[in-house]
Amino acid sequence: MLDTSHSSLNTPAIAATATRSDRFISLETTKTKSVFYRKYGKRVFDLVLLLIAAPIVVPAVMILALLVKRDGGPAFFAQKRVGMNGKVFKCYKLRSMRVDAEEVLERLCREDPAVAEEWTTFQKLTNDPRITRIGHIIRATSLDELPQLLNVFRGDMSLIGPRPFMPSQMSIYTSAKGKAYFNMRPGLSGPWQVSGRGETTFADRVAFDEGYERDLSFATDVKLTIKTVTVVLKRTGH
Repeated sequence: MLDTSHSSLNTPAIAATATRSDRFISLETTKTKSVFYRKYGKRVFDLVLLLIAAPIVVPAVMILALLVKRDGGPAFFAQKRVGMNGKVFKCYKLRSMRVDAEEVLERLCREDPAVAEEWTTFQKLTNDPRITRIGHIIRATSLDELPQLLNVFRGDMSLIGPRPFMPSQMSIYTSAKGKAYFNMRPGLSGPWQVSGRGETTFADRVAFDEGYERDLSFATDVKLTIKTVTVVLKRTGH
């Protein structure tokens, strides 16, 4: 008679080993897909969406530029921002503030300790007197960021990623133990942008950036792109 006891006793062990093996293969496959997307897919994702959006975005930017110019001063401005690996680049925006915004900020912080504290903590002011009339509208809808699509095309930025900060803000970010930012291209939008950025401190961005780097994938970028459109339509930007 054939003895099946040995085979029967080892079946659970074999099944468990197979399950662990399948899980390992699944994790390795997911990791491989993530690495491929980070290195190649993300750039393709950016360029494809740029190509689709260009016929609408380019005329819109030109119209907005004319409206901004009516408030006086140039329609566009470029500001130095920190990019991937700490490389500094020129970040383009539609001007939403007075031409002398930097001088006004220095004076406000010097004259009012509460304003100085708010700026130090959030790197923005709740009721910012520097913002122009049209500036309030384009900032609330994040339309002032549209010229950064040129930065995306040039490869300085990505459509989705951590928001770029100024060189003067780097010490605030790094003092909060931020590292993930420097491993990615900064984004036109990202988790911080769509997750109550007006209620979080500048240092809180570190947690958003770390989480985004950990979960970076095609699916994550699609979700954040859709959420960005929702935020813009609801005019919840700042």
